[in-house]
Amino acid sequence: MPLVTKPNLPRTDDFYAALLAAHEGLTEAETHALNARLILVLANHVGDLDTLTEAIDVARGTPAAAADDPTKT
Repeated sequence: MPLVTKPNLPRTDDFYAALLAAHEGLTEAETHALNARLILVLANHVGDLDTLTEAIDVARGTPAAAADDPTKT
């Protein structure tokens, strides 16, 4: 499954608001734990190691992956 790096999320503002609301009232440690759980839930949903590894590379800004990432242009 190829990693989708072009905008693909309808209602981005609604998603961002929901994400911020999920963190509301949490301590820094609780926020980090929530982010870790969310990442694991989404990784399980994706279910493909190659895609997940590519996503990690893009998120880290690895040069080869960053060349294909439109957020880096």
